[in-house]
Amino acid sequence: MYIGVDLGTSAVKLLAMSEDGKILRTVSVEYPISFPKSGWSEQSPEDWYKGTIEGIGKLLDGMEDRTVDGIGVGGQMHGLVILDENDEVIRPAILWNDGRTTKETDYLNNEIGKDKLSEYTGNIAFAGFTAPKVLWVKNNEPENFARIKKVMLPKDYIVFRLTGSYVSDYSDASGMLLMDVKNKKWSEQMLEICGLTGVEMPELHESFDTVGTVKGEIAAQLGISGQLKVVAGAGDNAAAAVGTGTVGAGGCNLSLGTSGTLFISNDKFSVDDKNSLHSFAHADGGFHLMGCMLSAASCNKWWMDEILKDKDYAGSQTGITKLGENNVFFIPYLMGERSPHNDPLVRAGFLGMSMDTTREDMVQAVLEGVAFGLRDSLEVARSLGIEIKVSNICGGGAKSPLWRRIIANVMNITLEIQENDEGPALGGAILAAVGCGKYPDVITASKSLVNVVETVEPEADLVEKYEKKYQEFKKIYPTIKGLYQ
Repeated sequence: MYIGVDLGTSAVKLLAMSEDGKILRTVSVEYPISFPKSGWSEQSPEDWYKGTIEGIGKLLDGMEDRTVDGIGVGGQMHGLVILDENDEVIRPAILWNDGRTTKETDYLNNEIGKDKLSEYTGNIAFAGFTAPKVLWVKNNEPENFARIKKVMLPKDYIVFRLTGSYVSDYSDASGMLLMDVKNKKWSEQMLEICGLTGVEMPELHESFDTVGTVKGEIAAQLGISGQLKVVAGAGDNAAAAVGTGTVGAGGCNLSLGTSGTLFISNDKFSVDDKNSLHSFAHADGGFHLMGCMLSAASCNKWWMDEILKDKDYAGSQTGITKLGENNVFFIPYLMGERSPHNDPLVRAGFLGMSMDTTREDMVQAVLEGVAFGLRDSLEVARSLGIEIKVSNICGGGAKSPLWRRIIANVMNITLEIQENDEGPALGGAILAAVGCGKYPDVITASKSLVNVVETVEPEADLVEKYEKKYQEFKKIYPTIKGLYQ
């Protein structure tokens, strides 16, 4: 049996998987998120650890055979966790969707220079990346910066607490802007720019490498028998890609979670000329390009929960019938935007409403706005000569048949829905199975264990209608961006 962990933004989700890929049980443990100031986003790493331990306990509760062979963690990327000389957390973790680092991001992109950053790391600075956060702590909390002995990512903190091993993996570390992605090593230039010496950084591994075993006292607390191996794990998007079969050259996955991602796997390292997409390592040992929009399914959650005060998500979509004919646009930048605009200051809005606009029009606009935002990243990939005809889709938003249909037609691609929509947690379990020697490599394991059960095909008439709407949507950001500077 293998355990997969998805350390998310709102909750940690865990699953137990048998060696033949059957999901035996899933559990979820929520924890709070803090917004101390507008655009700030923080969490307590201790809450992650407690949630993970509680989740493993719930996962195994009542199981006669509590023998677990391996555990793999997929986790939210880019978050800054800093520890002192006693391995105590110095301050709350600054999360991936935190927008406080505008000054530091501008410094990196404009004074160090995008060309240099791309040369050093394969990427440019985005407000959510880890390096700008390090600089922010250095500039604004010098007393905390002086205490730093370890710098790590969220899922690496869980691995550290479970095993005592101070490690990270290439896929997750790619999003720090501290790693030379092409050569899979820490960038000496970037460490120097951020005031780090290198001794603060974890040892780098492939995602499927076994990096330790769960401490005896923790195993005893959980009642686990056997020696529980822990693999390095992966960033949540790379883990989700493994869990959806998006491995090897030419694979594509769309994720509709809190954030939205377009993930294109490759066996070679590549960079677009404007660095609009992230060039990261993949959990399968290769590389990938990724476009990330900061607010995806969270847009619909915000609209339903905070504005409409309605928990009937499916019911709110039943009256939507005129696809491709909506005159209302939703601009999905609730937390600013990353790919491809790299603008932490821009904000969301509705456009084109009139006296005959209905509730259904507004709901539809939210779903379409996210689809258009994902299409922006797809257009960058297409400019590189990458032609995507088929993509997997996962995440909470992907449970909506209407949203899947909208995305298929906005992007003009076939969507494949997997039997198990457990994304990063399933990917973590698959990585654990590879690390324990059950499968020879990640590509073999992922292709063997992931099954497609449904496809959504684009419809020619809707593709044509949405093409016109997308061309209108593309004009909105250049028009409004100056309002938020």
